[in-house]
Amino acid sequence: MTKLATVLAAIGMLVLGLTARADVRLQGGGASFPKPIYERWVSEYQKLHPDVKIDYGAIGSGGGIKGITDKTFDFAGSDAPMTRKEFEKVGGPAGMVEIPTVGGAVVMAFNLPGVTELNLDGNTIAEIYLQQIKNWNDPKIAALNPTVKLPDQGITTVHRTDGSGTNSIFTNYLCTQNQVFNNKIGSGKSVEWPKGSVGGAQNQGVTQIVQTTRGAIGYIELAYAIQNKLTFATVKNKDGRLVKATAESVALAGEAAAAGMHGNILAANIWDQAGPNAYPISSFTYVIVYKDLGYLKDPAKAKALAEFLRWATTDGEKMAASMDYAPLSPAVQQKVAAALNELTWEGKKIALVK
Repeated sequence: MTKLATVLAAIGMLVLGLTARADVRLQGGGASFPKPIYERWVSEYQKLHPDVKIDYGAIGSGGGIKGITDKTFDFAGSDAPMTRKEFEKVGGPAGMVEIPTVGGAVVMAFNLPGVTELNLDGNTIAEIYLQQIKNWNDPKIAALNPTVKLPDQGITTVHRTDGSGTNSIFTNYLCTQNQVFNNKIGSGKSVEWPKGSVGGAQNQGVTQIVQTTRGAIGYIELAYAIQNKLTFATVKNKDGRLVKATAESVALAGEAAAAGMHGNILAANIWDQAGPNAYPISSFTYVIVYKDLGYLKDPAKAKALAEFLRWATTDGEKMAASMDYAPLSPAVQQKVAAALNELTWEGKKIALVK
């Protein structure tokens, strides 16, 4: 081999080595609620950073928190903030960063041929899921829909079978609306539904059952309802106004959240908020990581994750409304940026690209 060939071969091996080291793979998983926008963010970010490969598996919020607890995920998605018990398993909240990414709505999708508009309120929804209201032409539903011809059709309630943040949002909201629901079913990522309710895994599973079952009603994320062309109800809010779920009505529910958000655990409940145009079954969805990213075993990987999260919660927010999510308000974005600035690698601050 000539000297030139030897040099070229060495350069080639060096380039290959640098390329291999430059490729970074990040694995996230959890809530299916934000899956559509997370997939969009990943797609757009990878166009800008083709050396960063990101995968997000929608397995439910409970699975996401388990994955970050076990450190099998690099980052977790959850529609429900971590509980005290969950924090205990990771050494307490001081070692974690939990940030909202977007706001979203849980909507009441229904399959009722001939009915395209439906009004509901929280108490009526609770009584439907308690199976106290069993038919679509029940007087309580009729009173909310005086101009709608409701059929004499049995109601099939559809619920989430996986441990999910959507369950948590929906049940927490209904607990504020109906004391019997609060006492009998309660709130949480997993609850025991009355016998006869049909279960589906994740948003996709509930969506499919509602689509194929005449008389069905199910709670799903707004983007899934729109993407699958499902009709969904308008819901009466805390001010007594009937409000349709939109990015704007969710944003109004989360508008005042920033004042109560501090530090590295930025959690706030935004269901059943006051305001004439606030949609009542609203929530933030969250990304959760350890404050020190040393568990990723690679400083390049840690920096890539921190920079992706910074991009997602700034430039990525501009895509939210077009996908039927509510972008974070400027005040909340500032709190998120401050929390991300606290990320470290083995005790040293990670310098992020601004």
